[in-house]
Amino acid sequence: MQMAAAKRRRRAPAAPFRHAAARPALPRRLPRRRRRGRRLRQGRRLQRRRALPDPQPAAAARRPPAGGRLRRSRSPIHPSKHFKPLHVRAEQGAAKRAEQLAENMQCVHLLPDSGPGGVYQQRSGSCFRHLAKPPRIFPFTPAIRLCLCSASTFRSHGYYLFQAMRFTVEEINNSSTLLPNVTLGYEIYDTCSESANTYATLRALAQKGQHSIEMLRAFQRYESRAVAVIGPDSTKLALTTAAILSLFLVPEISYEASLETLSLKQLYPSFLRTIPSDRQQVKAIMLLLQRFGWTWVALLGSDNAYGRSGMEALHELLSAGDICVAYQGIIPADKDASSPELRHMVRILTDSRVNVTIVFSSKQIAHPFFEVVVQENITGMVWVGTEDWSLAQTIWHMPGIQSIGTVIGMSIKQTESVLLKHFESWKNAEESASGAGAGRGSGGSSRECAELNCTQGCTGCSLLTTTPDEYDTKASYSVYTAVYAVAHGLHSLLGCASGACSKGRVYPWQLLEKIKQVNFSLHENQISFDANGDILKGYDIMMWNWRGPSWSSEVVGSFSVSPDRLSIDQDKILWHTEDNQVPVSVCSEPCQAGEKRLQQGRHRCCFSCVACPAGTFLNRTDLYACQACGRDEWAPASSEACFNRTTDFLSWADPLSWALLTLIALLMLLMAGLAVVFALNISTPVVKSAGGKMCFIMLGALACACSSLFCYFGEPTWLTCLLRLPLFSISFTVVLSCITTRSFQVVCIFKLNRKWPALYEAWMRHRGPALFIGGSTAAQAALCLLWVSARPPVPSRNYGVSAEQVVLECSQDGSQGATAVVAYNVLLSACCFALSYLGRGLPENYNEAKSVTLCLLLHFACSACVLAARRTHQGRSQLAATLLNMLCTVAALLGGYFLPKAYVVLLRPELNTAAHFQMSIQRYTLRPPP
Repeated sequence: MQMAAAKRRRRAPAAPFRHAAARPALPRRLPRRRRRGRRLRQGRRLQRRRALPDPQPAAAARRPPAGGRLRRSRSPIHPSKHFKPLHVRAEQGAAKRAEQLAENMQCVHLLPDSGPGGVYQQRSGSCFRHLAKPPRIFPFTPAIRLCLCSASTFRSHGYYLFQAMRFTVEEINNSSTLLPNVTLGYEIYDTCSESANTYATLRALAQKGQHSIEMLRAFQRYESRAVAVIGPDSTKLALTTAAILSLFLVPEISYEASLETLSLKQLYPSFLRTIPSDRQQVKAIMLLLQRFGWTWVALLGSDNAYGRSGMEALHELLSAGDICVAYQGIIPADKDASSPELRHMVRILTDSRVNVTIVFSSKQIAHPFFEVVVQENITGMVWVGTEDWSLAQTIWHMPGIQSIGTVIGMSIKQTESVLLKHFESWKNAEESASGAGAGRGSGGSSRECAELNCTQGCTGCSLLTTTPDEYDTKASYSVYTAVYAVAHGLHSLLGCASGACSKGRVYPWQLLEKIKQVNFSLHENQISFDANGDILKGYDIMMWNWRGPSWSSEVVGSFSVSPDRLSIDQDKILWHTEDNQVPVSVCSEPCQAGEKRLQQGRHRCCFSCVACPAGTFLNRTDLYACQACGRDEWAPASSEACFNRTTDFLSWADPLSWALLTLIALLMLLMAGLAVVFALNISTPVVKSAGGKMCFIMLGALACACSSLFCYFGEPTWLTCLLRLPLFSISFTVVLSCITTRSFQVVCIFKLNRKWPALYEAWMRHRGPALFIGGSTAAQAALCLLWVSARPPVPSRNYGVSAEQVVLECSQDGSQGATAVVAYNVLLSACCFALSYLGRGLPENYNEAKSVTLCLLLHFACSACVLAARRTHQGRSQLAATLLNMLCTVAALLGGYFLPKAYVVLLRPELNTAAHFQMSIQRYTLRPPP
């Protein structure tokens, strides 16, 4: 895009300057060549008139001459024609002046030593942003930001990083095992301004041995000036550097840029870092909140890429973890403690009723915010800090900061103490050597030297530095790790494992692949990168400690990755509460067991509690909804779990079943005994009056009815459901038909024979008893057949009987077909009852009206009891009532019809004679009419 724009500008070079207000209007438009010549002549005159003395004539003499115009210059500020600024046309004098001004940007400049290539570091040091303008050649000239050194703006942190870089390179070069015959070289640049950062990046990308960058279709064979870049220390600067270096696949390892966006390999394929990504920090904060049960928090972020990105990622993670953000705000940048915005933010924080505040901010922006917190007397709060400010001296040195509450922060893993001692001794030796050499050479003060010489030979820098804190030492170790990662990548790429490294060419993309694969041990720490270029490294959980006379920090836990795990030693934590208990930060108190949360308002953490109804339970994974139990499960009210329903049926092993089975067995034994007695006395008058051979049909039908009761025991099956009611109904129909026939015959003989003497003969001649019994039985069988054909009874599970039980039953016990079958038997019973009642005045030996009436009344009473029990009892109790009704019906027929006759046959044989029966008939005949 830049090259295309440059071509368009060459076709119309005068366009950029038409807007200048200082140029007078020309009376006529000159040709293009004459206008261009006039501008060049004016530029030369202005250059001669405003030229400044050259501050470095020797250096300018050693530089090759520029190519006439600035767009062809090889000066450091414009490495190649492809990166030249647009709209600028100047002669050689202007180009030389711009090049001399650009030299001030090199606070530290060491040429690469022999080896495969240079290693660049970009750091922030003792420089500030200075706006320098080139000579006013044209009405419109772009400004250039330069980096000037000053003792008043010296930063100790950048100085420690600078020394850590030198120390690491020297340690690697002195190693006999790592890169044995290769010496690493380096150049260090101060990125105190955006333009200085871009300049250092372009210098690193310049072709080896040149000052230009060649734009190619592919960069597989491109040899850059440096094979790797370490830094910069700012997320903002790293975004620019990573975007440029990724085009050339030059590996860049940052030691302080933690922005999660830099992990996107489709945007920054060559970016790696030795500091954990903010994504890991966000996870650690999330687990910390969950560990202490803090669900109502405030979230603040600084107004920069670090704060906004981290706050957004944390808010997203908190929302998924049922932690509510009562207030979310942006801490404005470039504000002091008198800012109304900061005071308004602190007031909102107080009104939000939160006890935990997360501050995802850089230390520069967090400093005025905490000044306001102290001024507003905010106490009794838990502050969760990120690694950038949690150990910053500028904050914990603040007066009154110890009263704000408990401060828990993230920090990079602790650095090895042996390495720190080694580094300090090396740094002290270097500073002593530099100071002695400078004293012999110039005799000037260290402070003056620091103001004039910002190189590694600075003799007064040690006097300007403060005592390094934990933040400085941990950042220095990150630099140390980054340089070692590059060295191990080179060691693998050059095949140094054999003891000698090859001297072949090293392309940046080759080194990038090797760095991604490194896995080495560094002072008992395992160093490796994941697929996103992030180091597999966790955090220490730090806590501010004001127990002694001064501030100190203490490690109270740790967060490790792969897998993510948080460990807290709660005994080490000193809370600001009176009883040293964990502070509570919730919107609503937790609900009791089995109570769901009913959200109140827009925050899920503000709720009321409602008990879960029966049949539902509260799953701990979703506290806002009661989940229904499965079909075979049940749960009481306010339950957190479901229980399996018990199956309810009349088991063979149940005590109630044993009682019923005993009665059935006794009845069947009684039937067998009666059959034997009646068979032995088949020719006696009593047996003949009872029906003769018809008695055996009745006893057999009753035995079948008793046999059908066995289908009610055990778990229902298709066969038992099909047989239980039809078998009993048909058998009972046979018995009722026989009794009805017997009653009709007696009534015909004794009462109807006078009026219709031929009725009985016709009845017997046409086999009336057999036809009636067969016809009624066939009708009942037809009803049963229609019923089971239309809707056959099948085993089913009844879930509506009880919440705790599942009743196993047959599906069509209460259907219309079953009702028709029972209604038919009721109708036949009524007919039998009517005929028996008509025979109430017959001879005593032929009068079964009392017994039959008693049997049928008992049958009706038991049926009524069963119907009532169906409404009050379910399951096994209802089934037992049904069986008891059937047993009572069978027992009533046996006791009312057969047992009296068996009593006469067995115990009153004198009544079982023909003479007794004749006498009884005569008494009936001779009785006076009613």
